[in-house]
Amino acid sequence: MYRAYQTRADLMEPIRLMAGLARQTLTGPLVNGYAHAGLRHLAATCEMIERAGLTHGRPDFGIRSVEVGNREVAVVEERSKVLPFGTLLRFKKDVEIAQPRVLVVAPLSGHFATLLVNTVKTLLPDHDVYITDWHNARDVPLSEGPFAFDDYVEHIVKFLEHLGPGAHLLAVCQPCVQALVATAVMSQDRNPATPASMTLMAGPIDCRINPTVVNNLATSKPMSWFERNLISKVPAGFPGAGRRVYPGFMQLTAFVSMNMTRHLKAHLDLYNHLAEGDLEKAEAAKTFYDEYFAVLDLDADFYLETVQYVFQDYRLPKGELTYRGNPIDFRAIRKTALLTVEGERDDICSIGQTVAAQDICSALRPHKKRHHMQAGVGHYGVFSGRKWAGQVYPIVRNHILASD
Repeated sequence: MYRAYQTRADLMEPIRLMAGLARQTLTGPLVNGYAHAGLRHLAATCEMIERAGLTHGRPDFGIRSVEVGNREVAVVEERSKVLPFGTLLRFKKDVEIAQPRVLVVAPLSGHFATLLVNTVKTLLPDHDVYITDWHNARDVPLSEGPFAFDDYVEHIVKFLEHLGPGAHLLAVCQPCVQALVATAVMSQDRNPATPASMTLMAGPIDCRINPTVVNNLATSKPMSWFERNLISKVPAGFPGAGRRVYPGFMQLTAFVSMNMTRHLKAHLDLYNHLAEGDLEKAEAAKTFYDEYFAVLDLDADFYLETVQYVFQDYRLPKGELTYRGNPIDFRAIRKTALLTVEGERDDICSIGQTVAAQDICSALRPHKKRHHMQAGVGHYGVFSGRKWAGQVYPIVRNHILASD
C-alpha cells in the first residue's frame, strides 16, 4: 500500500513541477499578472495541479513576533529537548518578567503540531509556551525501536521534567488521555515536576458517552482488521525504511471522507478565487490546506494500542489502564488543578467524553476542578478561531494563573 502511494507521488512530481513552472510564466510580468481572463483560468488550473499532492515535513509555525503588553516582541523557536520521536519546542520571547510555563501536548493523529498554531499564538502573550513537536515516524530509523502508547506518556513525563516544577499542561484532542495518565503517574511517584494545572480540551477520555461516527468506526471492526488493512511498512529511500506505520495519507483520507462535500467545495472556491484574481481569499484557503495536507506517519504500535485501549476497550474510564505494566491510581492526583473543555457541536469528541475526567480524578477537591462547555463550536473551534480566543482562552488563562 505504501509503495503504491509513494510510486504514484513520485510519478506526479514532474507533472506538478511543470505545472508550477507554467503557472509562474503565466503570472509573470509579461502578462501583467492575470491580466487576461483566459490566462487567469489557465494559471489557476496549473496551480491546482501544482498543489495536487501531500507533503511529509512539518510546515513552519510562522510565528516571528507577538505583542506583549504595549510592545512587539520577537519570537524564536528553540529546540529545548530532543527525543527520538519528538522534540520539545519552545517559542522563546525576550521579556523581562517570568511567565507561566505551559506545555502544549499536540495530537499525534496524522498531522504535525503546526495544526495548533492558532492555539500557540493565543497563549504566547501571557505564557512561556512549549509544544510537543512529534516526528514523522517514517523519518525515525528502526534502530530507535518502536513508539507505543506508554512511550508517548514517557515523552510527556520527560518533557515536564525538563521544564521543572510548577509547569502547566494543556492537551488538545487525542493526547488528553496520555496527558491524564502522565499526570497520574507523576503524582503517584511524587515527581516534583508534576504539573501545577492540567487543561484537557476536546479529548476522548470516555468514548462510551455519546459515541460519534469516529467512535463507531473504531468499534465496527476487530483489531485484526485495523492491523491487516491500515498498517504498512515504510518503503526504501527513507530513514525509517522497514518501520511498521499507520501512514498519514490514510488518516487524511479518513478525515477528508468525513466532509468530502465541504472539501470539494473549498477547492472549487479556491480555483474560482485564483481565476478571478481574488488573491487574498485564495491565500487564506492555501494556508489552511498547506497545513491540512502536510501529513506524518504514526508508529504502528502507538496507533493500534490507542485504538484498542481508548476506543475499543475503554480502559481509562474502566480503571483498567496500566503504565509499564503497573496499575494507574488516578486518585493520586490531588494537587494538579483540572480544567476540561468541550464544544457544543463537536462531532469528533462529543459532549460528555472529556468532562468524564472530572469523575476519574475523584480525589481532587471541588475547587480544583472546573468544566467549560463552549456553545456554538465544533471540534476545532474549541482550540482555534474567534470563540477560542475570545471566550475559551480567558477561562484557560485564569485557570493557569490561579494555579501558578
